[in-house]
Amino acid sequence: MFGIDWANPETFWLNVTNVALGLVALACVVAIGLGVVQELWARYRSRVQAPADDHAFEIPGLGWTMADGGEPVTKKDEPETPKES
Repeated sequence: MFGIDWANPETFWLNVTNVALGLVALACVVAIGLGVVQELWARYRSRVQAPADDHAFEIPGLGWTMADGGEPVTKKDEPETPKES
């Protein structure tokens, strides 16, 4: 099989070592393949399951609201009204 002489005692351990190393290499390739598939699946799931931002929404006349009650944005072409103290 594949030109390997299993009956030759001089090359028997060399053949066994080569088969063992081949199996280890195959296991490494399978492990890397599984890791790549898991990473791609996780990226796909994170894109699909990304929820919409429910903490920000637009109110006409007010603009985008902020959860922390941030500073209001004034338009540059509108003069600011002076504050009375």
